[in-house]
Amino acid sequence: MTFDEFGLNDKILEAISYMGYEKASDIQELTIPSILKGDDILACAQTGTGKTAAFVLPILDHLAVEDNHNLSTLIIVPTRELAIQINQQIQGFSYFLNINSITVYGGRDGADWDAECKALTKGTNIIVATPGKLISHLNLGYVRFDKIKHVVLDEADRMLDIGFYDDIMRILSYVPEDRQTLMFSATMPQKIRELASKILRNPVEFSTSISKPAEGVLQAAYVVHENQKIAVINSLISNKPDLDSILVFSSTKRKVNEIVKNLKRAGNVVEGISSDLEQKEREDVVMRFRSKRTRVLVATDVLSRGIDIKDINLIINFDVPGSAEDYVHRVGRTARADKTGIAISLINEMDMEKFDRIEKLIEMEVLKIPVPSELGEGPVYKVRPPRKGGRPQGKRNYSSGKKPDRRNSNPA
Repeated sequence: MTFDEFGLNDKILEAISYMGYEKASDIQELTIPSILKGDDILACAQTGTGKTAAFVLPILDHLAVEDNHNLSTLIIVPTRELAIQINQQIQGFSYFLNINSITVYGGRDGADWDAECKALTKGTNIIVATPGKLISHLNLGYVRFDKIKHVVLDEADRMLDIGFYDDIMRILSYVPEDRQTLMFSATMPQKIRELASKILRNPVEFSTSISKPAEGVLQAAYVVHENQKIAVINSLISNKPDLDSILVFSSTKRKVNEIVKNLKRAGNVVEGISSDLEQKEREDVVMRFRSKRTRVLVATDVLSRGIDIKDINLIINFDVPGSAEDYVHRVGRTARADKTGIAISLINEMDMEKFDRIEKLIEMEVLKIPVPSELGEGPVYKVRPPRKGGRPQGKRNYSSGKKPDRRNSNPA
């Protein structure tokens, strides 16, 4: 389905064409007509499927005919990175419209606070905000949400995981009940349905590919000892100039620094990013990675949902994430917009059970690759105990001495 078929404003269609988009994604095709009609929706879509445009485009279409500067749309997100990403798309899609937007999030200086205050009091059309910073403004009493017509909760599952439930409910208490509310979530646990039952009115539900990586992602894993991980990464990326955009996820800020130091010693152009950096520093690091001045970016999960960078060739899970859903979000940073990409996980002895849960969630067994022989043998990958009628119990040795049944090739 093309965007012309939605009946969107001509100036929005011009911006869409200018940005190079042609056909709508599945989630856009499903949700845009209902949002244009004014329905509340509850949508489940994995990362990288175009869900930002799914709610931004119809909201812009509504605002295009109003021609005023009232604050009419509030978009609530879990992280500053996601707020920045969404605002960039709003600015692109509204390029030919008289519509303004601003982000509201923490970690900025006084000038940014003043700009946020001005927007919240003297008018802008769209606010994209993290809950904590928005509540800081609400506490001071000058914010007026009485003209809000559209509320979007993006990455709703992530916000509940972080603990923003009370903040969300408090923010919505300032917003008129007569509004359109849109909830987008990558997963659909019971707590999301409970929240939806409280804030949505007769919602239309949509779902696409719940909690599974995009089809274009080639997934594989190395079974390694912890002290082999850096060497495996170097073997993956050395002498491979085509891999010019590599994102490495680590579980802790301390490990980010260690990985960066070790990869630099091997001659890689690498930077790290975590919540230890000031916001301006984080934005500069992402900009250098986006422009390919930095080949390798090492990050904590702060970027697993918020980053929107095209053409990331390779995702490496230095540590297996604690949540199976987080794996989906990490892997979703590559193979975006129907492109292909590679996602490699490094599984040590302590992470095998976690990776087993991931395979259950994505309903597939990820190819295990032996450690390159020059790096020594890896540990034995232990299969989970069989369930009734399940596969037999046993062990699979994916050290360099014993090859798996399936192909033994380096996907990078």
